Amino acid sequence: MSYMETYREWCTNPYFSEETRAELEEIRDNEAEIEDRFYRQLEFGTGGLRGVIGAGTNRMNIYTVRQATQGLANYIISQNGQEKGVAIAHDSRIMSPEFAEEAALCLNANGIRAYVFDSLRPTPELSFAVRELGCVSGIVITASHNPREYNGYKVYWEDGAQITPPHDKNILAEVAKVTSFTQVKTMTKEDAVKAGLFVTIGKEIDDRYMEELKKQSIHPEIIKEMAKDIKIVYTPLHGTGNLPVRRVLKELGFENVYVVKEQELPDGNFPTVAYPNPESPKAFELALKLAKEVDADIVLATDPDADRLGVYCKDTKTGEYVTFTGNMSGMLIAEYILREKTATGTMPENPALVETIVTTDMAKAMAASYGVALIEVLTGFKYIGEQIKWFEQNHSHNYVFGLEESYGCLAGTYARDKDACVAVMMLCEVASWCKKHGKTLWDAMIDLYEKYGYYREGLSTMTLKGIDGAAQIQQMMSDMRNNPKKTLGGFEVLAVRDYKEDTRKDLKTGEVTKTGLPASNVLYYELSDNAWCCVRPSGTEPKIKFYYGVKGTSLQDAEEKLEALKKDLVEE
Repeated sequence: MSYMETYREWCTNPYFSEETRAELEEIRDNEAEIEDRFYRQLEFGTGGLRGVIGAGTNRMNIYTVRQATQGLANYIISQNGQEKGVAIAHDSRIMSPEFAEEAALCLNANGIRAYVFDSLRPTPELSFAVRELGCVSGIVITASHNPREYNGYKVYWEDGAQITPPHDKNILAEVAKVTSFTQVKTMTKEDAVKAGLFVTIGKEIDDRYMEELKKQSIHPEIIKEMAKDIKIVYTPLHGTGNLPVRRVLKELGFENVYVVKEQELPDGNFPTVAYPNPESPKAFELALKLAKEVDADIVLATDPDADRLGVYCKDTKTGEYVTFTGNMSGMLIAEYILREKTATGTMPENPALVETIVTTDMAKAMAASYGVALIEVLTGFKYIGEQIKWFEQNHSHNYVFGLEESYGCLAGTYARDKDACVAVMMLCEVASWCKKHGKTLWDAMIDLYEKYGYYREGLSTMTLKGIDGAAQIQQMMSDMRNNPKKTLGGFEVLAVRDYKEDTRKDLKTGEVTKTGLPASNVLYYELSDNAWCCVRPSGTEPKIKFYYGVKGTSLQDAEEKLEALKKDLVEE
């Protein structure tokens, strides 16, 4: 069917609610809007769905959620996993509770039990719950840090990580087979509860999750010693972090935690911030205002589903608050864990630090310094979670810490996804340790630069929406593959890794070897002087992403090198 025929079907078929049909009737004279809503099925990518909320096949709504869930249910049944059940959580976004319930009822109609949280919860707690409850799968309804008009649907497998090969491709194939809404099953909540298929969960999982978080603390005695001296400002940005973050800080003994009142309560409209992303300086405006009022040492923000953490810290020399990238905050936590576990004799045998290919190269220097294995994986925290599973299966390493550049990390193995709750907790412990030793987090960061080198990284994105945008992105990737550059930003290109083709070509010798990682549409350039850059299309948004990193002799030197590389890579 053409997009216009599909549009008319949605307008007239009584399967769709009156509200849905009324919404579509309002756009009957807007062909461009009709095309955008119906030119394709909202793509079920390797992690799930993400899109603008609204009526249409290319939108997030109860019908596309049911369709995706039917595909997931079919796969679970094919794997004989229906007896184990599926855990479901949701964030504070518009329609999140409704989508969570629709997903549960579709699973229930297929004979699969759903364990549904009684209210919003952080994504990492869902990851924990999947394994804690012995489920075959998990679903989180969230669009993470996207703008308010978005929502999404992320799928987890029984190891607690987001789906990885072969499950991702197999689930994707099952979802693709659900081509008609007549193939989709559902039932009433009343009948599902009576049948014991719809199970509400809550406090008992919260308590167990909280205990696991607190186990990650290395020096609880330092927290207690400094609890009265350190001042923390925190904002959940209207999301799921408020209760768990405040609870873990309180139970560890922190006394001066100031929460941004205007952003404390869950609200899918995000009234105080257009883009609830802790990577964005605008998201910190209210938190920094409060920080100056109370003279805070550290300022923290978690995104709506509480898996990413943004950080500012006071530089006592200037009195200003300094922003930290995800690489910087991750490295501060990693150094603390490696240093203190080494000092206290609690480092496990065969320890491993895991990072993605676009994360700071400081991690390599740090791991080498402590004699810890450094393992690189593709972009996406699910691949870090997958490594934990493999470590446990083949007893090759013991996971110590994992991080990615996009403000996500995980201490401990209780979850298999990035966790801003544990990141807050660990960073506040690091800040306590620093304060005890007369330092700030910024001083500690400078110490790391002096010890390992001035590593600096950047990320630029280009948004190209719609049918034309998707074609442009593919063309850009094709051009870069077929016409590789010899220099970038004044650095010589030493080797090119093409993860789609599983090749690494040394441009000096011409030797071609394998990357050793799964196939992915990613190009990575190894450059001279410890620099690098990487290009990949986003898996969840209509964007192409450019990552780049350098190593300088000072902050200024690193910034100048980074700017030259960015200019050559992005602006040409």
